Amino acid sequence: MPGAGEIVHASDVWEEPAGGGAVVAAQLARLAGGCDFFTALGDDELCDRSVGRLRELEVEAHVARGGHTRRAWVHVDAEGERTITVLGDKLPARGPLPLAEYDAVFFVAGDAAALRSAREARFLAATSRELPTLLEAGVPLDLLVGSATDPGERYESGLDARVVVRTDGERGGEADGRSYDAAPLPGPVADTYGAGDSFAAALCFALARGDALDDALALAARAGAAVITGRGPYERQLGRDEL
Repeated sequence: MPGAGEIVHASDVWEEPAGGGAVVAAQLARLAGGCDFFTALGDDELCDRSVGRLRELEVEAHVARGGHTRRAWVHVDAEGERTITVLGDKLPARGPLPLAEYDAVFFVAGDAAALRSAREARFLAATSRELPTLLEAGVPLDLLVGSATDPGERYESGLDARVVVRTDGERGGEADGRSYDAAPLPGPVADTYGAGDSFAAALCFALARGDALDDALALAARAGAAVITGRGPYERQLGRDEL
C-alpha cells in the first residue's frame, strides 16, 4: 500500500465479480459441476456483468436487485498479499429461500431468514465472518470456518457447530482443536486473494460428499494453495479433474 503522500503505479489491472460468496460459489462449481448462488446486487450494469461472468464460471446467480452494486479495490503487492478497500454498503440476501432440496449450502452472507432456509439443506456450512447472524438464527451447523488471525472472523463459542475450523495461512490451521498442515504450493505465489474462501468451499464440498475430516482438510488445503498460484480468485481454482 502507498505510504503517506506516496504515488504508486499498478503494473496490471483487471476486474472480476468478487467477495466471499462469489469465490465460494465458483470453487464449488469447479468441484461439483455447477452451483446456484443466491445473492443481492444493485440494479445496474455491474450486476449484469457479474451475472454473465459467473455464468462463465458455471455459477447460476439468483439475484435480488436493488440499489447499487458494492465495489472494492483489491491491492496486490509484489509478494502476492492483498489489501482490500470496500466501496458501498453490503446488500445481503434475504430469506426465505428455496434451499430444501440442496445437498450442501454454504452461508457467506444474508439475513437470519435466509440462514434458516439454508438449514433445510442436507449439509450446512457457514463462515464465522457472519457471527451475529449465525447467533440470531440459532440453527445447527455442520461446518463453521473462519480465520484464526482475522479479528472479524474470531469465534470462541456459542454456536451448535459439528466441525469448527480456524485457518492460519501457510501455517495450516486447527480443526476441532487439532492442527492440520497447509499444502505445498503447486507454483510461485501470484495472488493470495480468494485462498481462504476456496479452502472453505472445498472443505464443505468434501465433507458434504462424505469424506473423513482429514481427507477433506487435505483437499481443502490443496484448493487454497492452488488459488495462490493464479491471478485473481478464479484462474487456478482446483477443478474436478484434480480431485
